[in-house]
Amino acid sequence: MSQQPDAVDLPLAGLRVLDFSQFLAGPSCALRMADLGADVIKVERPDGGDLCRQLVVADQRMGDDSALFHTINRNKRSFAADLKRPQDLERVRQLVARADVMIHNFRPGVMERIGLDYASVQALNPRIVYAAVTGYGDEGPWRDKPGQDLLVQSLSGIAWLSGAGGEGAPPVPAGLSIVDMMTGAHLLQGILALLLRRGISGRGGRVDASLLESALDLQFEPFTAYLNGAGEPQRSAVNHANVHAAAPYGIYRTADGFLALAMAAMDDLARLVECKPLADLAADRTGWFRNRDELKRVLQDHLLSRPTAAWLQVLEPAGVWCADVLTWPRLLEHPGFAALGMVQSLGSGGATMKTTRCPLRIDRQVLRHARPAPAIGEHTQEILQELGLQTTEETA
Repeated sequence: MSQQPDAVDLPLAGLRVLDFSQFLAGPSCALRMADLGADVIKVERPDGGDLCRQLVVADQRMGDDSALFHTINRNKRSFAADLKRPQDLERVRQLVARADVMIHNFRPGVMERIGLDYASVQALNPRIVYAAVTGYGDEGPWRDKPGQDLLVQSLSGIAWLSGAGGEGAPPVPAGLSIVDMMTGAHLLQGILALLLRRGISGRGGRVDASLLESALDLQFEPFTAYLNGAGEPQRSAVNHANVHAAAPYGIYRTADGFLALAMAAMDDLARLVECKPLADLAADRTGWFRNRDELKRVLQDHLLSRPTAAWLQVLEPAGVWCADVLTWPRLLEHPGFAALGMVQSLGSGGATMKTTRCPLRIDRQVLRHARPAPAIGEHTQEILQELGLQTTEETA
């Protein structure tokens, strides 16, 4: 396994990022920048800090904060500031003047009231990259609705699209915060593009991302087909997986588990699994989408006759795109997972927890950062001293 590169070797080393955001979308963007070497300073309220500190998942905490907070804010520093206090706001403005990137996810209008809107920040620091996340953009009737992952999955069509079974089946949201994480990834793309432009022209800029726009972009494949006249997508009544995919695309029960089948020629598949009724149906190649429910039902009945491993032994050597369907316990036991080394530990001593590492490799080296998320204001004085600003003690 490759060793962790020195911080100075990481591509974003030397960049200072101010992270004003809370919960997942903005902080996940800042997390990836920290993973890649940036000095990420989390600016948060002295009283309570990021609300995600108390967003406890599965009753898991690390110290006084939620394990989720540490997962999404590892390797950052904390600067405590009450933006309603003129003295604290002035200190933050001085931080902004010395920063490369600023990220926030306040609702539209909040930063304007505080005086940290893009025009004000640009006047302080013309080279800064200003990144903002909203739920639904700055305009329209949804402008002030809560920007939350489940709500956006529901409004954007994702939950409906993912519903299992035929028409009338209930919508099913994804089992994880896919919209938050995709929005964070989109925001990072915009930030890096603006940093690249700044390196050429010296000019900073602003990037905006919204949960709703990212959710729509995530659906580009089926949504584009709908926009171009495919009609309302019809969910398959059998193991629905993709609204526009022909049979056999989906997940099937076997004698002892499940089998995922992606794109495959139905006539070839029928021959490989030795199912004559399926072969008869699959002879009409033009019906693989139109008659997909019937094809899937026949295939499903046949696949129940043998365990998953037996089917994989037949299909994988023939080049059929297929896979076992693993639970997390089985995934953790698999050599394929072990080879990735995706788990790392945060903290030291008594307060430790396991989480995922950065999924990227830089110069073929795995990136791991054991430093957990900071306590509220843990680095305030340190940061003030580094930047040559007046510390709290000196002010007093």
